[in-house]
Amino acid sequence: MYRPRRSVAVEADKSDAERWLVSYADYMTLLFALFVVLYSMATMEKEQFKKLQDTISKVFVEATDKKETGIQGQSVQPDIHPQSDFELYGSGLEEATGPTLLADNAKLEHIDSTKLGSPLAAMQKDINRALRSLVESGLAKVTLDEDWLTVELSSGLLFGSGSASSNSSASAVMTELTAILKQTDNFMRVRGYTDSVPIRTEQFPSNWELSVARAASIVRLLEQLGVAPQRMAIEGYGQYSPFAENTTAQGRSQNRKVVIALSKYAYEPVVVETPEPVESETSAEQVAEEAAQQEQNKVRVIRLPHGGIRITTRPPEPGEEEPPIQQEQ
Repeated sequence: MYRPRRSVAVEADKSDAERWLVSYADYMTLLFALFVVLYSMATMEKEQFKKLQDTISKVFVEATDKKETGIQGQSVQPDIHPQSDFELYGSGLEEATGPTLLADNAKLEHIDSTKLGSPLAAMQKDINRALRSLVESGLAKVTLDEDWLTVELSSGLLFGSGSASSNSSASAVMTELTAILKQTDNFMRVRGYTDSVPIRTEQFPSNWELSVARAASIVRLLEQLGVAPQRMAIEGYGQYSPFAENTTAQGRSQNRKVVIALSKYAYEPVVVETPEPVESETSAEQVAEEAAQQEQNKVRVIRLPHGGIRITTRPPEPGEEEPPIQQEQ
């Protein structure tokens, strides 16, 4: 039986007519993916949408009391800047609080700002400017942390080898520092450090005496230049608080230094009120008051928790102790 052949042109036309199915299938696949993504986004945003709904409800429905000053409850906008304590040193106190906020913010009412000294950050800039050449040459280093501004000075710049007598360079450096320190009232501690090379001379039996004597020499020099002595205390660490390893000459050089540490707190002078004479006051009470006054003004040698000593008239701070007085036999 004869069957007519189908032409090649007819087959080609039929295949071209069915190509739209490929595009349609791709379109349906993309549309399905779109709805899946939209559904997942809607599920994730339910909690945020609930917050937005609660916020709008409180603004337009519940905010009928005129005493309300803002929206209560959790905000829909995330807190980008988490709350943190204000910096209570340097310019951070003035920038973070300001005069208006200090008056209005109840969280800062317990802070007695009169105990804070001059801003440490501003002093750091002034000291870096005054000692720029020494800082660049590595003979001085100025650092700032939360409580202290420290000025580290190489002992080779201030003293001769094994000596505690300040030289002309020390006078020049202290003169530059005094011009800045006299404008402040921050409490100061002058700390002496040595390397581990032992010293046994008639004047300095050990590095303890040498570190304390060098710190005392700087304190006397600052006092002569006009810094109030009541603001200063002396600390000697000897070889027991090194900044670097004592096994190399460079490390030992880094350990021989004098550090002037400026506290963020101001020096508070102790006001001793003179009581009016009372006729009925007994001699025993007078003796007790005189003993208390002498105890308050006596020079103390305080042992520091990390191995140093401090010579000062101030009582020991928490973590420090005053060695017991050995009575003569």
